[in-house]
Amino acid sequence: SQYFNLVLSQFGPYRLDYTRTGRHLLLGGRRGHVACMDWHSKQLLCEMNVMETINDVKWLHSEAMFAVAQKKWLHIYDSLGVELHCVKKFNDVLRLQFLPYHFLLATSSATGFLQYLDVSVGKEVAAICTKLGRLDVMSQNPQNAVIHLGHPTGTVTFWSPNQKEPLVKMLCHRGGVRSIAIDKTGTYMVTSGLDRKLKVFDIRALRPLQSYSLPAGATCLSMSQRGLLSACAGDTVQVYQDVIGTTVRKPYMAHKVRGSVWGAQFCPFEDVLGIGHGDGFTSMIVPGAGEPNFDGLDSNPFRSVKQRQEWEVKALLEKIQPELIGLEPAKLGEVDKATWDVRHQERVERLGFDPLAKEKFKPRMKTKGRSSSANVEKRKKKVAHEDQRELIRQTVEARMEQQKEKKVTAIGQRSALDRFKK
Repeated sequence: SQYFNLVLSQFGPYRLDYTRTGRHLLLGGRRGHVACMDWHSKQLLCEMNVMETINDVKWLHSEAMFAVAQKKWLHIYDSLGVELHCVKKFNDVLRLQFLPYHFLLATSSATGFLQYLDVSVGKEVAAICTKLGRLDVMSQNPQNAVIHLGHPTGTVTFWSPNQKEPLVKMLCHRGGVRSIAIDKTGTYMVTSGLDRKLKVFDIRALRPLQSYSLPAGATCLSMSQRGLLSACAGDTVQVYQDVIGTTVRKPYMAHKVRGSVWGAQFCPFEDVLGIGHGDGFTSMIVPGAGEPNFDGLDSNPFRSVKQRQEWEVKALLEKIQPELIGLEPAKLGEVDKATWDVRHQERVERLGFDPLAKEKFKPRMKTKGRSSSANVEKRKKKVAHEDQRELIRQTVEARMEQQKEKKVTAIGQRSALDRFKK
């Protein structure tokens, strides 16, 4: 039941998207055909024709809603095919990416704009003019929610909704970038370009690790949960194994479809690669592609409607704000060392001594009942206050000396008329 073909030659080629649970499939034909289904049971949820060119389709936070990038504007539909919203601020959209933990729908347009839509409140969060031309190559880093854009100049840029300039801009190819794929750990990025090169980059160091030459290049890249890479060129789909750690000599699997490939994506938690092409859709079996263990509290393929509703409420309560999107999200939990040093210095000046300078006093154990808890605490307090007593003693002595000096000075300056003072 996992391998099947859908012959849809009238409205192709097709783009596709799986839900995060891997249970539902969304298809969008170039000539306006939209269909969503539970591909496990082959139950069709809705099917319609929007009578307009479709550039991309994307599920939102659950299988209840999906977004369609049509020729003019961005449209939001529910699972029954009812149009919920027509967002006219988002025009000429070419690619869609959804950030599940931020409830943000990121769109790239033909006019060079990168826009973010908060689907929980229906407001535009950011609109960034990249000034880099047509944006038809887009991907997201699942680790830090940074958007990666590929450009005709061969560069790849990293974007956050908090900045109007790219976080990183790196030259990856001598020709235009055709596709980008990022692994689930957010550590490695795979790109393909018009120079027929397939390159693997380490995002942490921003340097290339591997470079492969493909006979016809690659138009669609996709990374599976277990590290398998699919590269599509024309009507051929090739799957490579372990392209990051070692130099691959030949593909792990290869498959030929009818018509040119327009979209490919691995299904989460399944050994399945979905391929959208000019003749319809093909579900291809790839052994070892899916993660066998799933988190039942986050992405449960077998959850009921009630469980989905409860998960949706919890996800909305735990929604991450877009201001926290950055290259290094781990820095949010680090200690501000400079601020801590300043506070510590102020505390030392206020107390007159450094409370962290010495190690804590550990009283020696004594026999004959003299090491009871009460006696131990008394000895600890006595030692703890010794430094303070010494400091207070020195401060009092210095103050007494100053007062004596003032009296001597006052006596030396007395005149004969001071006896008439009251």
